[in-house]
Amino acid sequence: MIKSMTGYGIAANDFANTKYTVEIKSLNSKFLELALKLPKAFSDKELILRNECSKQIERGKVNIAFTIEYSENEKKAASINAGLLKLYYTQLKDTANELGDPGSNLLQLALNFPEVIQFDEDVVSEEEWKQLRKTFDDAMVSFQRFRSDEGNILEQDLILRVGNILSALKQVEVLEPKRIPAIRERISQMLNEYVGKDNIDQNRFEQELIFYIDKLDITEEKIRLKSHCDYFLEALKSPDANGKKLSFISQEIGREVNTMGSKANDASIQQVVVGMKEELEKIKEQLLNVL
Repeated sequence: MIKSMTGYGIAANDFANTKYTVEIKSLNSKFLELALKLPKAFSDKELILRNECSKQIERGKVNIAFTIEYSENEKKAASINAGLLKLYYTQLKDTANELGDPGSNLLQLALNFPEVIQFDEDVVSEEEWKQLRKTFDDAMVSFQRFRSDEGNILEQDLILRVGNILSALKQVEVLEPKRIPAIRERISQMLNEYVGKDNIDQNRFEQELIFYIDKLDITEEKIRLKSHCDYFLEALKSPDANGKKLSFISQEIGREVNTMGSKANDASIQQVVVGMKEELEKIKEQLLNVL
C-alpha cells in the first residue's frame, strides 16, 4: 500500500479551560522539509516533536502549527515594568516641554515602547505538555489517514496505467509476426528495383537479412518489459514507503519501451509504443506525489 506525500490533519483538545489545536499540512518534496510553529513556552519540546515527525512523516514539505487558546479567566497576565515606564514617560515629557509642545497621550505612547509590557513565560507543567502531545498525536493520526486515502486513489490510477501498458504489449505481440515478412518483402522489392533480380546473390542476401532482422528482434525487450511491469505492481503492495523504488522501476520500464520503439521498424508497432509512453508519463507524474 502506498501513501501520498500530500496530506492534511487537524485535532483539537480542551483541558482545564484551555484549547489545544494542532494542524498538519504537507506537499510533495524529495526530502523532509519541516516547519514547526510552536508556542514559545514549549520551545524546549521542539526536538522531541521533530524526531517524531521524522519517524512518521518521512518525506514531504510539512508545516505544523500548534495553537493554545486560554479562556478569559485562564489567560496569563501581563506585567508592567514601572521603572522603565516612568523613565520613558519622563523623557517624553521633558522633550515635549523643550519643544514647546505639551503633548498628549504620552503615557499611552510610553506603554508601547520596548519591554514596558512583559508577558509571563512560565515553564509549562507536565500536564500541559501531555495535553499538547496528545493533540499532536491525534492530528498525526488524522494526517496519516488522509495520506493513506490519497495513496489508495493514486494506487488505483497506477494499476490502471500499468495495465494499459501490458495491454499494449499484447497488441505488439499480435502485430510482431507480420513485421518480419513485411520487412523482408520491402527489402526484396528495393533490391529488385535498384539492383535487378538476376544480379542478387540469394545466399548472401539471406545471410545479410538474417543479420539485419536479428538486430530488430524485440523478444528480450518484451520479456523485460513484462517483468518490470509485474515487479511494479508487486512493489505497490509493499507495506513500506516505496515512492523512490517505484520511480526506479518506471525508469526501467521506459528504457524497454524506448528500445522497443527504436527497433520496431514498423508504423503500427510504433503507434502502440507511443501509447505506452503516454501512459508511462502519467505514471511518472503520479509518482512525484508518492511517499
